[in-house]
Amino acid sequence: MRRNGAIRVALLVIVLALIAVLALDSTGIIDIDELFSVSRKPNYVQYSVLSEAMASGSVTDAVIEPSSVSFTTASGTFVTDNPDSADLKERLLEGGASVKVKSGVSVTAILDVIFDVVFFGAVAFGVFKLIDYSRKTFKVVHGTGVRFSDIAGMEGVKRDMMFLVDVLKNPSKYSGKGLRQVKGVILEGPPGNGKTLFAKALAQETDVNFIATKGADFQSAMMSMGARKIRMLFSKASRRKPCIVFIDEFDSIGERRNYAGTGIDKENNRIITTMLNEMDGFSPNNGLMVIAATNSYASLDPALIRPGRFDLKYTIGNPDAQTRAKLVEIYSRGKSLSPELDTQALVVAFDGLSCAAIETILNEAQAICQQHGDSITMDHILAAAVKTGSKLNIRINR
Repeated sequence: MRRNGAIRVALLVIVLALIAVLALDSTGIIDIDELFSVSRKPNYVQYSVLSEAMASGSVTDAVIEPSSVSFTTASGTFVTDNPDSADLKERLLEGGASVKVKSGVSVTAILDVIFDVVFFGAVAFGVFKLIDYSRKTFKVVHGTGVRFSDIAGMEGVKRDMMFLVDVLKNPSKYSGKGLRQVKGVILEGPPGNGKTLFAKALAQETDVNFIATKGADFQSAMMSMGARKIRMLFSKASRRKPCIVFIDEFDSIGERRNYAGTGIDKENNRIITTMLNEMDGFSPNNGLMVIAATNSYASLDPALIRPGRFDLKYTIGNPDAQTRAKLVEIYSRGKSLSPELDTQALVVAFDGLSCAAIETILNEAQAICQQHGDSITMDHILAAAVKTGSKLNIRINR
């Protein structure tokens, strides 16, 4: 790999050197013939011969080149050096000669060409990268592969959201009943309880387009870039409606506006203002719905989460006992549980843990028991909880 890179660099240097030599030769700064000891052209004469011929008016034809002058008299055709005289052409014409001028390629012309190629190449590359960035950013997914059957609990939220998306897909069905489409829904609660997974499953179950993004995608070192990305997101979603736009870590861009005047505060204010404008631009039944997930609902800007923008809020808390039992069943599939392990004891032990923490503990317990070649026991569960930093409920029946 390094050798190929060195070869490419060497070829580039050689090409640039050749271009430089040709440019210098064309301007007369160097003479390739003299540089490589190439013999003079046939019928070469001193310039004084041409000067005398012009004085006598015996030159009939002349071709002026950057480094030489070819002229024809009654005695024949000869070649001499170009004296680079400003009045050479004028003197030949005054003597009745037919004159042609062949312009060479100057260094300035070559540099202009190189600059144009580099400049327009850079512009073309920038346009290509911009188009490619626009195409790859905020990918539209149709079919996420996640269904509600993969998610334990949240039955009430599932039922409500299925109805909301039915309104999204069939606006004419409900418009006559005085029901408008919900523009935005906020899912709030502690991390690790399936807010992102729920949004993916909703898009799959309702068979609509889905764009998943997160707050960090809108943060940039360049000012106003975040607001531009917001507009890009909603523009792409509008072209692919009906569409659900999911924004994770919403609090990172939707925090309460601060008018302290710092660059970060100004950029955050621009993002929120653009978000407000985009959501206010929704027509009553335009086929778009925004689902935002946050771990800190209280920190969001009041203007952003008011009814009419984000109409509904659902709290996705840590799983209850019934949901934990379902999670143990789901996350134990394919794992070897000891017959002595009471799954009800696990349900009690996992009280207060998130869905992600329960999955991680069971996965780590399987890894620990694999090292000893036996089934998962409560000891493995306890060891896994210690390794993952999770605190189990002390009411454990062992």
